[in-house]
Amino acid sequence: MNGYKTMQDPQMLAGGILRGERVALARGITLVESNKAEHFEAAQKLVENLLPHAGQSIRVGISGVPGAGKSTMIEALGLYLAEKGHKIAVLAIDPSSQRSGGSILGDKTRMERLARNPRAFIRPSPSGGALGGVARKTRESIVLCEAAGYDVTLVETMGVGQGEYAVRNMVDVFVLLQIAGAGDELQGIKRGIMEMADIIVINKADGENKSRAEAARAELRMALHYMDFELPGWKPPVITLSALHGAGIDQFWNAVRDYRTTVEKQMGINERRRRQDVDWMLDVLDREARRLVLEHPSVARLMQQGASAIREGRLSPAHAAARVLEHIKKVFDAHDV
Repeated sequence: MNGYKTMQDPQMLAGGILRGERVALARGITLVESNKAEHFEAAQKLVENLLPHAGQSIRVGISGVPGAGKSTMIEALGLYLAEKGHKIAVLAIDPSSQRSGGSILGDKTRMERLARNPRAFIRPSPSGGALGGVARKTRESIVLCEAAGYDVTLVETMGVGQGEYAVRNMVDVFVLLQIAGAGDELQGIKRGIMEMADIIVINKADGENKSRAEAARAELRMALHYMDFELPGWKPPVITLSALHGAGIDQFWNAVRDYRTTVEKQMGINERRRRQDVDWMLDVLDREARRLVLEHPSVARLMQQGASAIREGRLSPAHAAARVLEHIKKVFDAHDV
């Protein structure tokens, strides 16, 4: 195990991951999440080595309003699936510290029972400030978890209300988690996000809140009649459950399997994932091209000068940005790009 500490040997890490070694998997995810330029090549090699062994899991993205009980639901679902013989990987996206880039909450502290289960692997990851609360390297992490033998991958997001498309475009099933009893059940839910949802879940349907949950379910089902959805013939079911008591988890999982079966019949899971892989390529290009440009010595120097000029009131932000962009164009022209 000591050999994994360097994180520099993708072949060694790949071997450990394929053997299902949790330390190797954790080290591998740390490598692919790294923003250090010297780790990029090793991370890409690791993913390339493991891609042929990935793709066998059911990928589920879970988003929702803060306080809806996402972590509680994921823990209840994970424990249910573990009892059924599944191996579950949870990629729990935490808000990032803007200074350190590290995750703030640490989901293992919120899923203690699942974290102790030998059939589960929980990885809190910083969002890095990405929209929609998705870690920038979530796709790569999914590949590593699947190669390690996890047949269900759950991606939990912060549910910030922006960029949920990013989540939808890396999973097989996108779940929107809601909570009843907070006033207008449709308030704050953007139409576009609801139209991306394959399944809608109303959590905390227990005790005095049970009747409110049923009322919210009826209201949401009515709203769905006026919306368009990606998959012909599929209208998202609205399911009430109590993650705290485990009630309704089986119904929810049956809905996940039904949706995936419907996708397989209509277009094929692999076809959908190939489309998602094109977006993955564009995401990597956007991220790495941005890094290469901004780390260019003369560009970085001009950016620093622009920042100083803005702070001193000598340049407007737009003017400073225009100067940097003009310089970038000259750099590209000089290399005949």
